[in-house]
Amino acid sequence: MSNRDDTEEGRNDLRRPFLHTGSWYRMGSRQSSMMESSLIIRDSSISVLACVLIVALGPIQFGFTCGYSSPTQAAITKDLGLTVSEYSVFGSLSNVGAMVGAIASGQIAEYMGRKGSLMIAAIPNSIGWLTISFAKDTSFLYMGRLLEGFGVGIISYTVPVYIAEIAPQNMRGALGSVNQLSVTVGIMLAYLLGLFVPWRILAVLGVLPCTLLIPGLFFIPESPRWLAKMGLTDDFETSLQVLRGFDTDISIEVNEIKRSVASSGKRSAIRFVDLKRRRYYFPLMVGIGLLVLQQLGGINGVLFYSSTIFASAGVSSSNVATFGVGAVQVVATAVATWLVDKSGRRLLLMISSIGMTISLVIVAVAFYLKEYVSPDSDMYNILSMVSVVGVVAMVISCSLGMGPIPWLIMSEILPVNIKGLAGSIATLANWFVSWLVTMTANMLLAWSSGGTFTLYALVCGFTVAFVSLWVPETKGKTLEEIQALFR
Repeated sequence: MSNRDDTEEGRNDLRRPFLHTGSWYRMGSRQSSMMESSLIIRDSSISVLACVLIVALGPIQFGFTCGYSSPTQAAITKDLGLTVSEYSVFGSLSNVGAMVGAIASGQIAEYMGRKGSLMIAAIPNSIGWLTISFAKDTSFLYMGRLLEGFGVGIISYTVPVYIAEIAPQNMRGALGSVNQLSVTVGIMLAYLLGLFVPWRILAVLGVLPCTLLIPGLFFIPESPRWLAKMGLTDDFETSLQVLRGFDTDISIEVNEIKRSVASSGKRSAIRFVDLKRRRYYFPLMVGIGLLVLQQLGGINGVLFYSSTIFASAGVSSSNVATFGVGAVQVVATAVATWLVDKSGRRLLLMISSIGMTISLVIVAVAFYLKEYVSPDSDMYNILSMVSVVGVVAMVISCSLGMGPIPWLIMSEILPVNIKGLAGSIATLANWFVSWLVTMTANMLLAWSSGGTFTLYALVCGFTVAFVSLWVPETKGKTLEEIQALFR
């Protein structure tokens, strides 16, 4: 009898979160009248917002990684004697690392918890930045980029899933969009700091977001839906209570989550063959489709090599113009964060993809015409300005929908029992295509700037059709209601 009890106790320990949800708010829920600190987390929106702001340090790290390669290209190639192709490899290796991280992200998040997976992601990310800062040749440069990419791959899956699982339905769109808003903030910071500090110091500064994230994870609750799936009922209800406020009745939401977990078969193993069922393959197709089309539209190619694009357009202060793009991207993403729970996901995706198509066509035409105009003419200067305006319009359009919403929808529509496997597949697809785009962007631009933007415009045109035909509206629905649409 004792052996069986010991075995059962061992199994329960294995299901415990890697980072326990903590006791600070348990005490607050029982003795809230005796603790002034409990007043801070009585309001559900404050509690959830605090959690989102802490995990948002991960996407800031994500964005800093994306933005780092643009302002540092000239200095790194000069100091280390790199060719254009070698620097293209460096720029794209973060995507290779992210692919490896994406493969592992779902299983790590399932077995270690959402918080545990973020802790695991932060460590190689920090090591990677330090490796780059001390690099003397391409081997250390490439190794550091791979390590930081691995961490970013885990972050890119875990953060939107965690936010979707803790947010109340009326705030889920706005809070979910904070993920992409934080990415754009990270990109802008890389552009801004790159104007003033050497590339090695900039790499050291890249360690800061994860350095702050690690201690912050000890002060937020684990995802209640993950805890429910793992059978940790007491922790699940406590986590949900602190997220909604100690005075809030959570019984209805608790019952909805329990029913959803029970109907999904919480302990059953999911295999690839199970993905043939419509309730699984359709949301996975939508999630993968949006994340792949997001990258094929060329946004990462533009962001990674924006300084090169502006230089080829004839802009003298290309790094300053690049920072301007980063700032505009932050503002546009903030607008999308405000609109997403008001106008809905589909409408913003349609407006975004149509705007990207038009902007990219304008840029492509401007670059084509410049081949037939003298560089000393006024028309050449006008076309240069038109191409810059088109690139900025493309970034704004992307930030309004195709930037933040694919990650949000992916985190909303995947059923809880396949979220680990399906989320890994969707995230891997996104990073694989991102690697292709960033690896080829510099070479495509060297081949033909007009041709490059034409290819991106065709993809964005297809995205309009994809959204109109297959993407469901998820505004105002609980995660359980969304997943019921596919049954």
